[in-house]
Amino acid sequence: MMLSLDVRLQRPLLLSRCICIFWLESNSKMAHLLSTSFSVKISSSNRPRGQTLNQVRAVLPNSFTIKTSKSHFKRLVSKGDRARKSCVVLATAVPVSKEVSANPRYGSDGSPSDSSKPQRVMVIGGDGYCGWATALHLSNKGYEVAIVDSLVRRLMDHQLGLDSLTPISSIHNRLRCWKAITGKTIELYIGDVCDFEFLSDTFNSFEPDAVVHFGEQRSAPYSMIDRSRAVFTQKNNVIGTLNVLFAIKEFREQCHLVKLGTMGEYGTPNIDIEEGYITITHNGRTDTLPYPKQASSFYHLSKVHDSNNIAFTCKAWGIRATDLNQGVVYGVKTDETSMHEQLCNRLDYDGVFGTALNRFCVQAAVGHPLTVYGKGGQTRGYLDIRDTVQCVELAIANPANPGEFRVFNQFTEQFSVNELAALVTKAGKKLGLDVQTISVPNPRVEAEEHYYNAKHTKLIELGLKPHLLSDSLLDSLLNFAIEFKDRVDTKQIMPSVSWKKIGVKPQTMSAN
Repeated sequence: MMLSLDVRLQRPLLLSRCICIFWLESNSKMAHLLSTSFSVKISSSNRPRGQTLNQVRAVLPNSFTIKTSKSHFKRLVSKGDRARKSCVVLATAVPVSKEVSANPRYGSDGSPSDSSKPQRVMVIGGDGYCGWATALHLSNKGYEVAIVDSLVRRLMDHQLGLDSLTPISSIHNRLRCWKAITGKTIELYIGDVCDFEFLSDTFNSFEPDAVVHFGEQRSAPYSMIDRSRAVFTQKNNVIGTLNVLFAIKEFREQCHLVKLGTMGEYGTPNIDIEEGYITITHNGRTDTLPYPKQASSFYHLSKVHDSNNIAFTCKAWGIRATDLNQGVVYGVKTDETSMHEQLCNRLDYDGVFGTALNRFCVQAAVGHPLTVYGKGGQTRGYLDIRDTVQCVELAIANPANPGEFRVFNQFTEQFSVNELAALVTKAGKKLGLDVQTISVPNPRVEAEEHYYNAKHTKLIELGLKPHLLSDSLLDSLLNFAIEFKDRVDTKQIMPSVSWKKIGVKPQTMSAN
């Protein structure tokens, strides 16, 4: 059943007030967004250029139609022309020149077709931590960018009683601000990529040359909370990626998929970790095979399934794809997110979504002991969020060939948890912070002392210039955490999700 509402507006409203989000409780006790399908035409005033952000207004027409559907995240695009198919935030602002021209679009044979046209890049999950920074970075570099997002990540915070350390604006206000500051428009499509009808309309509307896929549930602890969230993680991640693959096959065969994987797919083997493939000799015969996967959560397993599905479709359908097995990301500022407070990125510090270095810096800022899981010898690859956006840009600018499934290990340095704690302790003392460390019984099932040596040369060869973890960067991150420390909910710092005993909160003990 479709419900049509005619709403008369008495005065111009911000677009964000017109987005209707319905929360339902499903049979699995998990709240979901019930989609809304909007036909909203936004008109911008003809104000002179050079206005400040506060002077910019996106004016809505006097009436609009809202259609709702029972299926989750039903399409937000209408069946008109491209201008009406997307929820595009328009504003008047001073344009800025493009610092770097985007690569040309590709023809049917994979070669450049028209050097005058910038590449069109669809960023799925563009409202999230890595996705938002990436969308702004690509837009700033001259790409035509569209964000596709269901906004479910924000709902998860409400479900769990969490919040970003930094106050983050609505996606609509974010895009209005970006337009006001730079003169660049980022298109917005609100919907679920698990809904193939929505995704099909989005592909046909935007016609991407490259798709950057961040649109997955990205937390291992979240996937281990309970059955419903494990199922949600697998369904959202695996089916969403399958839909993207089918959309490329059916509508944009030359489109390059840049998929965010995870170094967690490899686990912690007692041999060096190669970039995607390993050459082995067995019983006198040699072959190059996909590197063995040892996933350690339902989240990591979903990423393994993704990689296998992408590799198969590259072979079967000739899709071009790059799998970026990313390490642990830290930091919050990029050149673009630092332009205005409304462009600020989220920073998670809780035990569900917070990553190790970000969590430690926030804990030090509020005087909470650093929480080291178990023995603290767990070693992983780490990278600055500024390198995340740089790696994605490099992958887009140097696309895979048709039928090629590339794997890049995306990180710049390796640290153990104990090494990170020591670095934060040292940096904190320079700022006058009394930083202590406690050992927390490890809520995960993982090796706490192990060999770890992962290769990461391919992105360097493409031109990656890493931002390595330095004292000055740690000082900056700690000062940032201190600035917003009044927003910290200390009850969310300790881990509350156990791999073996779901719902049992681990007890803390003093470090030896």
